[in-house]
Amino acid sequence: MVVPSLYVSLSGQMALERRLETVARNVANMETAGYRSTEVKFDSLVKSPGKDPVSFASTGENYISTQAGAIKQTGNSLDVAIDGNGWLGIQTGNGVAYTRDGRFQIGVDGILRSIEGNPILDSGNAPIILDPLGGAPEISKDGSIYQEGRQVGVLGLFSIPQDAKLSRAGNSAVIPDALAEPVQDFTENGFAQGFVEGSNINPISEITKLITITRAFESTNSMMQSVESIRQQTIRKLGEG
Repeated sequence: MVVPSLYVSLSGQMALERRLETVARNVANMETAGYRSTEVKFDSLVKSPGKDPVSFASTGENYISTQAGAIKQTGNSLDVAIDGNGWLGIQTGNGVAYTRDGRFQIGVDGILRSIEGNPILDSGNAPIILDPLGGAPEISKDGSIYQEGRQVGVLGLFSIPQDAKLSRAGNSAVIPDALAEPVQDFTENGFAQGFVEGSNINPISEITKLITITRAFESTNSMMQSVESIRQQTIRKLGEG
């Protein structure tokens, strides 16, 4: 069982390497507004089932956590945090994406844009156009936008199905593989002007994971060296016989 042991250890190292990549990416985005951490779901792969089945570690399946991040007050009228499970819609070069990063800016053309320059969408997926000279906007819980007491637009708030698979789009935006629907009920969902949502990454947790993964990798490597040493000794003894 020496060779299978080496393969099992190797599969474990490959899984640990992938986990290390996700932790490193999370640590790098701890300060990214609205960022959702990448997690890995691990399974085992059983080969040659029977009297002595051998289980290998899979490299795991990545998924994006939808847990909310901490909200902090900025006092900036162009900052908006989402209260609840909704998402802002933005128009990107690859189509509509969704984000929790509510840091806005008004372009010279009056289009309300994300901090990365993508147009912010209303519930009908149309860009929101404000008056560049109309002063600071006022944004209510239901997303209604006012300038000088006059309503000029409404922020779209979208609900993504819980079972949808998410892929990355830019720094903190995501693209679901299922249709996102506009939120109609603002009892438990809405917007808070003057606030920004941070990433949902727990720095202490990620550093702990990093230490655990490093130690596990070293342990697996040590075991592989021991198995290889046994294999070499076995070969020598067979040669002497």
